[in-house]
Amino acid sequence: MPRGAYTAKQDRKAKHIEEGYEKRGVSKKEAEERAWRTVNKQDKGGKNAGHGRSSSRSEAAKKGWETRRRRSKG
Repeated sequence: MPRGAYTAKQDRKAKHIEEGYEKRGVSKKEAEERAWRTVNKQDKGGKNAGHGRSSSRSEAAKKGWETRRRRSKG
């Protein structure tokens, strides 16, 4: 994985996850791939400076807003 595209925290997280997979008997290469896939899924990609995080509204609040908008149109 391109190390420059991730924060130091993401690098540490991936290394820790990779070590866990290796302890379970997964090969070095496969462990590294799984670790970076996990980091990408959790953090929604590389250096996003918080842009990859979900919005502050819960799913229920978003759904309620959409429903109210639809009903008010007519």
